Amino acid sequence: MRILVDAMGGDRAPEEIVKGAVAASKELSSEIVLIGNRDKIEPHMEKTGSSLEIIHAEDVITNDEQPVNAIRKKKESSIVKGLRLLKEGKVQAMVSAGSTGALMAGGLFVVGRIEGIDRPAIATVFPTQKDPVVLLDIGANSEVKPKNLVQFAIMGSIYAEEIIDIQNPTVGLMNIGVEEEKGNSTIKAAYAALKQVETINFVGNIEARDIFDGKVNVVVSDGFTGNIFLKTLEGFGTYIFNRLKAEVKSNITYSLGAMLLKPALHKIKATLDYSEYGGAMFLGIDGVLVKCHGSSDSKAIANGIKAAFKFAKANVSEKLKQNIKLIEKEN
Repeated sequence: MRILVDAMGGDRAPEEIVKGAVAASKELSSEIVLIGNRDKIEPHMEKTGSSLEIIHAEDVITNDEQPVNAIRKKKESSIVKGLRLLKEGKVQAMVSAGSTGALMAGGLFVVGRIEGIDRPAIATVFPTQKDPVVLLDIGANSEVKPKNLVQFAIMGSIYAEEIIDIQNPTVGLMNIGVEEEKGNSTIKAAYAALKQVETINFVGNIEARDIFDGKVNVVVSDGFTGNIFLKTLEGFGTYIFNRLKAEVKSNITYSLGAMLLKPALHKIKATLDYSEYGGAMFLGIDGVLVKCHGSSDSKAIANGIKAAFKFAKANVSEKLKQNIKLIEKEN
């Protein structure tokens, strides 16, 4: 298996990307290949004392560029060139911390959708008091139709089963209340449609505050709501730990108590660390495409590569294709 890593994507590229790729190559029975500007990558490769294949790509797509235009104009960028290799089957997965919009646009225009999937979705995993939960969509689709939410639910269920090893995962529809009549017209119609899908374990609406209790294994949302929820979660987590740190430093008694609690606090922080969970998956793209956080360090990149390896090895894309007839039948 060959996994392609975009060495030019992200705030810490290429140094942290190279370090993460090298670290992953030592743990996986897979060939890790870097793509990007060779002159900028090689100095960091030399520092690691390792040697990975580098595919040269002259251009870089930045977060400031309009995604569709960038995909059309920058044919020699690391993202476009990498996605072409994925489409051609020359690599079995691609990992990037670059522009989410460019990766989605490129996934659609270069790689293509799985036939029968109207809208691909970005899925991520985060912890709860019980099992990890899959949340999708987290930013690919700001506006959706009920049919899209049904497809997200089916794709999320397959993800939870194959990647997190949860049998018969429960699915919840994010809403402003648990009652069936709550929500806008799209949510109400999606609720009615999800009740009719026999291939998933739909348990009804779920409010955002209840997600961390682990009441469901898969949470379905439009990309606008999902992205706001995720960014709020990240920001609040940072706020809490910064406040704890400030309070501990302000009082000697608190400092002594914090020494005793330090192992527990580190454990909690680790469960909230995005770098532990690798990257977000583009579900519905006809290939394995993983998006890492833009500020990813080497640890996050390495875990993103491991996630891509697991996703490709589990052949999740093929399993999604096998379920297309069921998806179409239910819609």
